[in-house]
Amino acid sequence: MRAIVLGLLAASLAQAAGGAEPELRVGSKRFTESYILAEIAVQAARRAGAPAVHEPGLGNTAILVQALSTGAIDVYPEYTGTIAREILASPADLPLAALNERLRARGLEASVALGFADGYAIGVRGDYARSHGLERISDLARMPDIRLGLSHEFLGRRDGWPGLAGAYGLPQEPRGLDHGLAYEALAAGEIDAIDLYSTDAKIARYGIVVLRDDRAYFPRYDAVMLHRLAAPGEHPRAWAAIEGLAGRIDEAAMVRLNSRAELDHVGFPAVAAEFLGADSAGARPGLFAALFAPDFTRLLAQHAALVFGSLVAAALVGIPLGIAAARLRWLEQPLLAVTGLIQTIPALALLAFLIPATGAIGVRPAMLALFLYGLLPIVRNTHAGLAGVPPGVVQAGVALGLRPVQVLASIELPLAMPVILAGLQVAAVINVGTATIAAFVGAGGFGERIAQGLALNDNTMLLAGALPAAALALVVHALFEGLERLLPGRQRARGDATRPTSRRV
Repeated sequence: MRAIVLGLLAASLAQAAGGAEPELRVGSKRFTESYILAEIAVQAARRAGAPAVHEPGLGNTAILVQALSTGAIDVYPEYTGTIAREILASPADLPLAALNERLRARGLEASVALGFADGYAIGVRGDYARSHGLERISDLARMPDIRLGLSHEFLGRRDGWPGLAGAYGLPQEPRGLDHGLAYEALAAGEIDAIDLYSTDAKIARYGIVVLRDDRAYFPRYDAVMLHRLAAPGEHPRAWAAIEGLAGRIDEAAMVRLNSRAELDHVGFPAVAAEFLGADSAGARPGLFAALFAPDFTRLLAQHAALVFGSLVAAALVGIPLGIAAARLRWLEQPLLAVTGLIQTIPALALLAFLIPATGAIGVRPAMLALFLYGLLPIVRNTHAGLAGVPPGVVQAGVALGLRPVQVLASIELPLAMPVILAGLQVAAVINVGTATIAAFVGAGGFGERIAQGLALNDNTMLLAGALPAAALALVVHALFEGLERLLPGRQRARGDATRPTSRRV
């Protein structure tokens, strides 16, 4: 025993002497450049022997800042103009020292200037710009019918469309469009102008005319690393490696990196590895290889945990609520109305609300959202199943001297079980699809691939995420069908409370 204790002590001392440090968590937004820069930071830290992980595609600026503030991530790539205008709500550009003076009050800091600026701009389809003589943003004021497709974040940012329209007197009403799809929509002639980043690789590929910001509306967007104030001290080896990236990426280099991902279809980790001088895996694989990539097992485990964890929680709460709705008539309509109302809330809006409510990103808000979405079919079907039990059967149980709890447990719930099980099945299948949205807040699952596919407009990556999610939904459906067949005296008729019926003609 003494030898074991001494051995454990020696191992602990050796680990301490080796300078073990906690895992650095690097976040990224949902666009190509952010993915690449985060991967470069992670791989640089790992090459220095420090543990690091990439939390990809977490969403917009507000979500990433919230994640920093709660400690869910330690650092992510950001831009000085965004920090000044969007995070600090400053009406003017601020130098890095002034930014940090204000950021430190929030426990944050911006450092490691990477060496390039990536500013917002407005780009117009080349033929349209030439035929209408468009060279400056102010020229758009005389084009009320131009079709603008702007990213959703740009539409709501302080340094985005509202301020730009006011500064230039622009009368248009733009459409919201994901940045990863905007270039293809522009090339297809569905829209005439988009917001873009100055280092986008597709500007030259699609012959886009970048309009001159003749009133100097946009601030300067120098790329930096925005991090928790304590991160460098908590992750000294990882941070030393990240500091080594300062000044190493100029604008031309960033355009090339973006081009490798968006035009040459090279994966983000491989692009980062190439920049750091390591061998990469080359071009992105075909559909079969993308489906069963090394991350398949991890994503499957995360997706299944989200679905079944939330389903168990929803069942533990929803079935008692359904019983209460069936027993207490005054509670019936309020319960069904509230659970039905939750279903009408868009998934992304609910997740955005739950992040500040839970003070976290990742699994916690995602699991809570899926739990809430699972309540309606479970509560409704439990209520409907109990309401469908023949009164004569219940009366017979009472006549035999059974107490109400015994009648419920021995007669009503077994008879209602096929309907209740159908509600659980519906909830599970709904959650398989909804769980893909959870990747947008760092909860993992097959939605990670979908988010990256949207960022790159990569159909292969989109299918690599969507097909396994669809297959999981079919497996869940088959599982519940099998469970139903095991029920004694199962009922196949479920009525309107379970599934809509259809008539073939």
